[in-house]
Amino acid sequence: MKILSIQIGTPKTVTFRGAEISTGIFKDPVTGPVHLGFTNLVGDGQADLKVHGGREKALYAYAYDTYKEWRKIRPNDELAYGAFGENLSVDTLFEDRIFVGDTYRLGFARVQACQPRFPCMKLAVKFQDVEILKQFNSVGRPGVYYRVLEEGKIAAGDSFELIERDPVPVSIGELYLIKKPEDESGFERVREILKVAALSESWKKKLGSWLA
Repeated sequence: MKILSIQIGTPKTVTFRGAEISTGIFKDPVTGPVHLGFTNLVGDGQADLKVHGGREKALYAYAYDTYKEWRKIRPNDELAYGAFGENLSVDTLFEDRIFVGDTYRLGFARVQACQPRFPCMKLAVKFQDVEILKQFNSVGRPGVYYRVLEEGKIAAGDSFELIERDPVPVSIGELYLIKKPEDESGFERVREILKVAALSESWKKKLGSWLA
């Protein structure tokens, strides 16, 4: 995986369905190295910190190889780097081959795959179309949120160098599709997933509630 473009942006207020909404989903490409901190890229920001940003959603990467499909789905939209609010547009990113806890050297930083992205209404706000939410789910390529283990500068052209993987393989794709089990084998898998130390606190709480 290689970074094609880095995007940052600060919250702005836009009108959607007659309401004024603040969102940080509008992000623009930057040139040169950018410092990646523990909670975000320098110059980047989020409007609703309850569900966006923070240590376990510090960096969002999305696969640019999906854009070809998106251009067929939405031929009238301008789909430049960062169209889906991603910080990193990467050449390829296969969610079924990236596992929770995968740790990478990226430029001068060290990052860890944490969880998939689930689109909220802010994506509909950006595209001014609620249909984008159904389309995003049907494409099935959520992208990956990373936590930052070591701060440092990153730049377009940097590649993800895998340096560590959790012994319990739980792909980002599996986590994206997981549903509350209906049988014991499913609950056993949930117990296995909960053993992954890098699993985000929100996912530990969600999956743990299924076992209660």
